[in-house]
Order: sequence, then C-alpha cells, then structure tokens
Amino acid sequence: MAERTVDSAAPARGAARPVVQAEAALVRHYRRLVRLAYVALPADRDRHSRVLAAHTAVQRALPSRWTRRSDPAAGGEDPVYAALRLRVLRDGLRPRPARRLLAPRVWGLRLFTPHGGEQDAALEQALAALDAPARAAFALRVVEGLTAPEAAEVLRHAGVEQVERALDAAAGVGAAEAEADLSAFDACAVRVQPTDLLTRRRKLTAVLLIGVLGLTTSAALLSGTATSTGTGTAPVASTTGPAPAPPVGAAADPARPVRVPADLWQHTARLDFTAWPARGDRREDAALLGRAMTAWERPGPQTRAEPGTDTAPPIAPPRLLYAGTVDGAVVVLLYDGQRLARYTDGRDGGLDLARADDSDVTTAGAVVLHRRGTSVRYLLAPWVEAAETRRIDRPDTPAQPLDHPDGLTPATPGGVLTDCRGATVLQLRSSPVVAEKHAFLLADLGGLVPAHLTYTPPPDRNQPARSPREATGPDALQAWARAGCTAPDGTPGVKQLNLWAFAVQPLPQNAGSASWVCLRADRWTGEGSAATAVLLPAAQGAQRTGGGPGRSCSRFEQDTVGWAWWRSPQGTEFLLVAGSRRVTRLTVKGPDWSADRPVPDHTLAVERPARGNVQVEGVLDGGTRIGPQH
Repeated sequence: MAERTVDSAAPARGAARPVVQAEAALVRHYRRLVRLAYVALPADRDRHSRVLAAHTAVQRALPSRWTRRSDPAAGGEDPVYAALRLRVLRDGLRPRPARRLLAPRVWGLRLFTPHGGEQDAALEQALAALDAPARAAFALRVVEGLTAPEAAEVLRHAGVEQVERALDAAAGVGAAEAEADLSAFDACAVRVQPTDLLTRRRKLTAVLLIGVLGLTTSAALLSGTATSTGTGTAPVASTTGPAPAPPVGAAADPARPVRVPADLWQHTARLDFTAWPARGDRREDAALLGRAMTAWERPGPQTRAEPGTDTAPPIAPPRLLYAGTVDGAVVVLLYDGQRLARYTDGRDGGLDLARADDSDVTTAGAVVLHRRGTSVRYLLAPWVEAAETRRIDRPDTPAQPLDHPDGLTPATPGGVLTDCRGATVLQLRSSPVVAEKHAFLLADLGGLVPAHLTYTPPPDRNQPARSPREATGPDALQAWARAGCTAPDGTPGVKQLNLWAFAVQPLPQNAGSASWVCLRADRWTGEGSAATAVLLPAAQGAQRTGGGPGRSCSRFEQDTVGWAWWRSPQGTEFLLVAGSRRVTRLTVKGPDWSADRPVPDHTLAVERPARGNVQVEGVLDGGTRIGPQH
C-alpha cells in the first residue's frame, strides 16, 4: 500500500504531527531524559523529591502545542530529541519551579535511586557544590557526551548567561568523580520503601480530628446563631470543650527543638548533620532542653566559640542531636543548619559553638561530646557502621575496634595531630546503605568537630592531576605517619587536612629516595593554609620547608615548588629542590652560584652549594614562573 500523504493545508492534522513525533521521541528517550534531569536538578533535596522532580520535568517537556524552532542539535542528533532536552534543561534551571498539579504523586512510599559505589558518592558531593548552570553543563558533557562547544550552544539556548563559567565549574569536578558509572543517578531504576507508618497514622488522625472539630464548631455556631435569633441572647463560647489541635509538625513547646525520624539518613541524599536523629537518655527532659535553648538564645560569659564562629542566637529552629549524661556531665547537642552548639549543664558548664555548615558524610561523621584531659567521648553519625581507633604514628599496627552503642563511644585517647607525639585518630566505615567499602579517618584537633584526613597520591605524568581520596590505604597511612606533625594548622575549626605527595626524588650517592609533600588545612570558614615538607629516608625523618596562608596546594592552585638543605650519609651537603608535575625547569640562585636546567623528573639536587639566601623558581610547561611557599 502506498504511503498516505499528509495535506499540509489541513491545520488540524498538520499541527498534530509534530506533537506525535515529540511524544514518540519522549517515550523512546524517556530514561535518558530523566537521568539528565536528575543530574541537573539541585542536590540539596532528598532523593525522593529529586526522583519525582526529574520525572515531572520530563513529562512537562511535552506541551499541548509543539512550536519547535531552531533548537540546537549536536552532530547527527535527532532535532526533536534536542528540543525536548532543551525544555527539560530550562525547567531544571528555573530558580523556583511553580507548583504543578499534574506532577507525579506518591502516597505512603519513599522512592530513592540505587546506591552506587564510592565514586558515585563522591560525584554526589561534588555536584552538590555546583550551581544550577554548572550542573546542567556537567549533565550535557558527561551524561549526554556533548563536546564543550556543543554544550555551550545548548546552554545559551536554555537561557544561561555565563556559559563559560558554567563549563569551567563543571570541568572542575575531579576525574575520579566524573568516571562514576552514574548507577546512583538513574531515576527510572528506583527502590521503594514505606514511609514512617506511625508518623503517617498520627498525621492522618490529626487531620481527621481537625476536620471533626471544624464540623463541630460550625454546628455549634449555627446552633448558637439560631438560639440568638430566637431569644435575643448572644452565644457564649464553651470553655470546657477540647482545644483546637496544633498544626501537624508544629512544636508544642517553644523549648522543644526539632527532631527528625531515626531512619531519615537512609532516605535522603543530604548526609550531613540535618540527617542526625535525636539520641541520649535525656532527650525527653523538657527542662534541660529549655536551659540549653535559653543558653544559645542568650549568649553570656560561659559561651565559647571556635575561631570564625558567630555567637548570635540560632538562625533557624535548632535540631536536637543528643541529650544525655556523659561521664557524669549532662550534655545537649543542637544544630541550626550552620553551627553546632554543645551545652553542658551545671555551674561549671556552658555553651560551645562551632561552624558545621556544608558538611558531608565524612565531616559530619563524629562530634566530640565530652573531653576530659586527653580523653574524648565521640558521638558518631547514624550511618557509621563500624568504628576503630589507630595511632597515626604506627601505620603498620592494626586498628582497634571501638564500641559505639547508640553512636556513643567510650573514652578514647585524643591528642592533637600536630604535636608529633602520636595522636589517636578515628577510622570509621559507612553503612553499605550509604556507600560500599567506604572508610575514612578523623583526627581530633581540640574542637567539637574532628578534621577529615585525606591523601592525594604522587602524580602520574601521563594522567591528569589526581583528586584527594580517603587516607586509609597503606601508602596514605605511611605518609601521614611521617608528615602529620608538619601540618600547617592543627587548631579547632579545621575541616579537612589533605596530604599531597607531589614529587618523588632519588637522593644522590644512592641514599634512597625522598618524597615531597604539600599539606593543606582547610577551615570551616573557607580560609586555608599549606606547608611543604620533604620526607627523607626513615632514619632522617621529615623536614618542613615552607608554608603560609592562601589557596596553595588546593584544586584552585595545583602548582608548587619546595626546597631543603640535606646532608648525605657520607657528609656531603646538597640543596634539594622539587616541583609538581607541571614544573619543567628549575632555577636556583645562591650568593655566588646558580643552577638553571630542565628537570624531566621535576627534581634537582645541587652539590656543595654555599649556604645563604637562596632564590628558587620553577617554570611551568606553559612558561609561567612560580616560587616556593613562604
């Protein structure tokens, strides 16, 4: 049978055909579009909400009338699909999407995407730090596989003003995170779990009660009106009947802080202090909670704040994380979305405040509840499945198991990491519900929140710069054992300490090899500092070579140079110099000598130089000159 032609002069049939084509393309590429929407959507909401929002964005991409114009299609791409993709991206870029009556609804169930591996978890955290245009750029580059120019064209059509900025921010996602298989971002392969049935029943009961009270009140008013009309007597309000029920979720007592369900951490992609449930044997003590809330709302002489922490009253209704007795002290732990507040009851107590905003599965892994001398008691995150302790200066000694019933550890040796006397650190492992085989280290620095220890291995000249990873492997433990006490900052308020091995140098006279490292400390305030050190053969220890505040050795400044004096076992003195992987030439000048040469292995050793003021400079592969940290 010959194919029937379509009369272009017939408006009804001619107008309907593009809609049919678009519907077919949407059905054919539905899963691909939903994944794109899920990756591009904000990561500050729980996975259930993101799943529904992703499906809503795709289903709303098909309008009742299709008026596609010059929408960008990459290469031989289907232009109808390209137009649908553009509508999905525009939806995700809207700052405040309107309420949609036809959006998917789920009653009594929670939807969440499959749990991926460690790379998926790292990618989730990296995307959470990006704004909407940058997430859209990442989705186009990684999920859709578009080139940078193709992605830029789509972003311009989607209404993004600073396209290059969005692409640069997306490119800043580490290579390890970008290689995730995106299994945890497939919003069409969801897992289903019931909500809190008891909470749901209580809410339904409260709603029904409000409805019954409303009907009863209406009937009473009608009756009172009728009586008033008949007798001339005004109706009198009853003082013996039941009081109106408060709105569902409203606090019955202003001294009662907010609480979250005990299993919230299993259903949300936002794993930080907002997902901690209330724990402790005094969490129902209204008088105690009232004193803690008052202490925060009215700061006084017993209020202590870590550097960079505001002592103002809470900016939002605080969440209760703990209230109980710890070593004879009554402790309450609260969180207002920005700061942790640890209230210790009694005359010798007080309120300790610390920054804790923008935390994640690791930096929200533990809090110091009580400190006595050099011993500390930690409260661990609900997603911590196993806990151990280990001496930072004994990398070959197995970690020791640490009991933590209801998240509370026994008294554990602390010791500030940078005092070089062998601090004890926490080694925690997350539940498989969060990420499989995910372990991390936390070090006590004397504050409320221990610092997260990470490690960046030596560079591979054939690969891009590596991203920090957990410091639990053998190489990382050996490096931290030797260089930990040279960290530039070991005071309360440090969020993360990273050790980056940026060069390996064979030592002259067959004396072994030295590792050059840069240790970076990032604070909760956003400030940071770095220090370089050379790790000599075991008997010679580590030598700090320079450092200072700024963003050196961070992902924003990945080029560095260091130098140090060294005497060989034979007694010969050398000046050792090393640069990071992009350093191709090193220049060294002394009082009456100089050395300037290309360095294929990024290192240089100058024999018997005269000591004095030394100027060291590295030349990058692009010609830029850099100096060492001071």
